[in-house]
Amino acid sequence: MTHTKFDWFEIAKELKTISQAGKHFAKDEYELKRHEDIERIAAQIFGRYVENMDAIEALGVLQEDAGYPTPKVDSRGVVFKDDKILMVREIADGGWTLPGGWCDTGSTPSDNVAREVVEESGYKVKAVKLLAVYDRDHQGHTPSYPFSIYKLFFLCELLGGEATVSNETSEVAWFAEDKLPENLSSGRTLPHELHQFFEHHRNPDLPTTFD
Repeated sequence: MTHTKFDWFEIAKELKTISQAGKHFAKDEYELKRHEDIERIAAQIFGRYVENMDAIEALGVLQEDAGYPTPKVDSRGVVFKDDKILMVREIADGGWTLPGGWCDTGSTPSDNVAREVVEESGYKVKAVKLLAVYDRDHQGHTPSYPFSIYKLFFLCELLGGEATVSNETSEVAWFAEDKLPENLSSGRTLPHELHQFFEHHRNPDLPTTFD
C-alpha cells in the first residue's frame, strides 16, 4: 500500500502518541526501551516529511513533550474597535494574525490571552467571552505539528494602550472585514476564523463554536 505524504505525517503523529503514553506507563526498562524505539521511528518519519527538520532535531522536539500525551493550548485575542479587528504581523513568517500564543501554566486562560495581546500589540484588554475552541488540525492550519493543539479564541474588551510592536511582531493594525490582509500567518489564524469572529461581533448572542 502506498501512502501519501500527509498519510505518513499522520502515521508518525500516531506513533508519537503511542510511544509517549507507553513511556509514561512503562513498568520496566524493557517496555520503556520498546517505546523509545517507537519514538525514534516516529522521529525518522518526521525528519523525512517535515521541512527544515532532520531526524535528530525531530527526536529532540518529541522528547520535549513528556508525560501522558495531551493537547497543547494556544490562546488568541479577538479585539474590535470601530468594526475593525486587531491584528499583528509576525516577524517569524511575515504573516498577519490575531495576537496570542502558548498558554503558560499557573495562569488562567483569560490572564494568558490578556498578557499575549498587550505583549504583541501594546493594547490592554480584558477577556469577556470565549468565542471558539478549535482543534488546530481540523481547521486546516499549516504547517502541521507533531502534537495536538487546541486553540482558544477570546473576545476581548479594549481597555487602553497604544500600538506597540514587540520582539515577535513588526506591525500592529486594525482591519475591516472587507479589507483583511491577504498574507495571513496560516499556522496561527485563518480567513474563515476571522469571518466567524466578525459574525460574532455583529451578533453578540451567538454561542461559542467548537471542534
